[in-house]
Amino acid sequence: MFASRAVSTIARRAPVRAFVKARPFTSSVTRFDNKLNIPGKVAPYEDIKTEDDLLPPGSKPGSVPTDIEQATGLERLELIGKMQGIDVFDQRPLDASRKGTLENPILVNGAGDEQYAGCTGYPADSHIVNWLTVSRDRPIERCNECGNVVKLNYVGPEEDPHAHDAHGHDHGHHAPYEEPKTFADYVKPEYWYR
Repeated sequence: MFASRAVSTIARRAPVRAFVKARPFTSSVTRFDNKLNIPGKVAPYEDIKTEDDLLPPGSKPGSVPTDIEQATGLERLELIGKMQGIDVFDQRPLDASRKGTLENPILVNGAGDEQYAGCTGYPADSHIVNWLTVSRDRPIERCNECGNVVKLNYVGPEEDPHAHDAHGHDHGHHAPYEEPKTFADYVKPEYWYR
């Protein structure tokens, strides 16, 4: 009786890890199917052509991954660009040294169908920020407070995989997006930019 009580007392006081084999927990995924995802190497910005090129190699087992080892998609593209001195998203402020006109508008670079530009007036900071929306369908927009004109300079891909044909059909993928009607839809197009 004394021996069984002594064994149970010792077992309760002993640390659990003495009875269980210690195993470190690590998780890492390494992709070798893509020639640009080599552990320890970062692909040059110029070699990135598809979304698969933006998958990271992961970290070595037992280590904590760095940002560049775990970042994917646009974040990875931005990090690789910054490492090579390329500002992928061009976050410089717009030209505020002059007021944009219909003949000489302020250019806003955009890679998507729609881009937003904040106008603070001319001279700069003469009014609160008015957000202007320029799109591929309507590339010119005028600030309703100061009259500054901005124009979309499309820098995206020539062929958009989500693009619709001339009749608005996307051939079975999903219903086309329709812009909500605004007062501008009832104004003749020839009066839009006057």
